[in-house]
Amino acid sequence: MDNQTSVTEFLLLGFALSPELQLLSFAIFLAIYLFTLLGNMVIIALSQQEASLRTPMYFFLSHFSFLEICYTSVTVPRLLGDFHHGHRAISFHACITQMYFFFFFGSTEFFLLATMAYDRYLAICHPLRYPVLMDGQACARLAFGSWVSGFLTPFLPTAFISQLPFSGTNHINHFFCDTGPLLRLSTGDTQVANISVFLVSAVVVLSSFLLTLTSYTLIISTICRIPSATGRHKAFSTCTSHLTVVTIFYGTVIFMYVRPGSGRASDMDKMVSIFYAIIIPLLNPFIYTLRNRDFKRALVKALRRVKAAGSTI
Repeated sequence: MDNQTSVTEFLLLGFALSPELQLLSFAIFLAIYLFTLLGNMVIIALSQQEASLRTPMYFFLSHFSFLEICYTSVTVPRLLGDFHHGHRAISFHACITQMYFFFFFGSTEFFLLATMAYDRYLAICHPLRYPVLMDGQACARLAFGSWVSGFLTPFLPTAFISQLPFSGTNHINHFFCDTGPLLRLSTGDTQVANISVFLVSAVVVLSSFLLTLTSYTLIISTICRIPSATGRHKAFSTCTSHLTVVTIFYGTVIFMYVRPGSGRASDMDKMVSIFYAIIIPLLNPFIYTLRNRDFKRALVKALRRVKAAGSTI
């Protein structure tokens, strides 16, 4: 190790594309990123401005939308720059920082999804006590706890990985600095770092999944006891969007991180990463709003106000 030079920067290999496909990919990912920002910003703005949406469900949804903006912004602007300029080098410290924030926002998403499932459990299983149990202070504490828990989660894995020696190849077979590809490049003993990444990922994913599963088990049990079909449909309709997001997000992340051999680099892993890091944040605004009558009414109302304000100018 004394005769080898430590790596000061990495080269993100990304995707091997022709110049024409790089330009097309740049346009596609730029459009996805802009629509992601727009969709989530609309949810945040309407949740704050419309009185009909000032409920715990939309309070958590606005936090979730802000989280999605942060989550996708960790990787997409860098990817767009690589497509446009072709400069794929990233410094060691920038790489570790990107890995930390990707882990931070991803962990927070799990905790926030579990919190939203708990909110739906209280709303459906304890409707009379719901306004007291989920008041403003309770919402703020749960949201704050989700963010703090997500912020603290990556500390241990990041500390272990940042102390590893990197003195061989600096080519990362990915489009961002993820834990698995980084560990593969280390020339030191990565056993402790691998175990810490796996255990932290498993604890975050499985604990939040069990909380979500428990909430929905109780929700479904309560819904099945509702005598009218209309009542059952109305109760379950408030959960379908959240349940769809949970299923998609958990499925892709478990495939990437909580499985044997998850550290190996492959083109399949890069495609799955695109799905959960870029595509899902784009889909979430549509999933949460297309079947939500309250949100659609609030959006139409806001557009009418904007149109009326524009006609008076």
